[in-house]
Amino acid sequence: MRNSFFTIILISTCILLMSCERKKLKPLSAGVVLSFDDAYVDEWFEADKVLKKYSWKATFCVCRIDSIGDPQIKKLHQLQNNGHEIAGHGYHHYNAVNFVKKYGTKEYIKQEINPMISAMKKHSFQVSSFAYPYGERSDSLDSLLTSKFKIIRGRAFCEDIPEKEGCYFRNSKFMYAFDVDNSHIHFSIPYLVKLLDNAKKNNKILILCCHKPVHEVTKNYQVKIETLEFICKYMKQKNLKFYTLNDLSKQE
Repeated sequence: MRNSFFTIILISTCILLMSCERKKLKPLSAGVVLSFDDAYVDEWFEADKVLKKYSWKATFCVCRIDSIGDPQIKKLHQLQNNGHEIAGHGYHHYNAVNFVKKYGTKEYIKQEINPMISAMKKHSFQVSSFAYPYGERSDSLDSLLTSKFKIIRGRAFCEDIPEKEGCYFRNSKFMYAFDVDNSHIHFSIPYLVKLLDNAKKNNKILILCCHKPVHEVTKNYQVKIETLEFICKYMKQKNLKFYTLNDLSKQE
């Protein structure tokens, strides 16, 4: 009787472990992470009004949070309530690589990372994802930040061939985004379509980034609302799913 009891416990434990493992390893379906950098909160909020009809989700990577006003903080909370992620983008928006070369890693954490985390907590944001300002990163910086964030995002180098791009999720906490600002030198709708089609064909998750949504581009770091709407429509057509950066941390 006793042996039978322990046999049942052993079998039940094995089934539970196998079930958990299957759940952990189950791949996400093809989709897109659309992330926004800096502190264009008013413009992000207006873009959400236009794009919410597509049931979209985005990750808003915020810098200089202590320099934006209370109305913008309220809008960030509303965006979060709408299902979007609020992530970190530095306290001062320093170029991490350049700063560390000049002042060292301890000073970088002291001036750029710890104040950002504290300020975000003060405003009731629990930050689990971080995007490097200017997209510049290094292996040593990644290692330095790995205990502070679940997801760390840089910017991808452009290879001109979707299959070789670094802007797809690879089951790692370190990832790279393709810039879809209309002013970006590598941006074009035809190439964006190739990236999206490659995600669909190969069941990948494409990581995109941009900055300030506008109706007409007048300077750098701007993305047309029209481009964002194109992405949403194309994703719906191809049955691609929206993810946040934090969503991917559950697969890493």
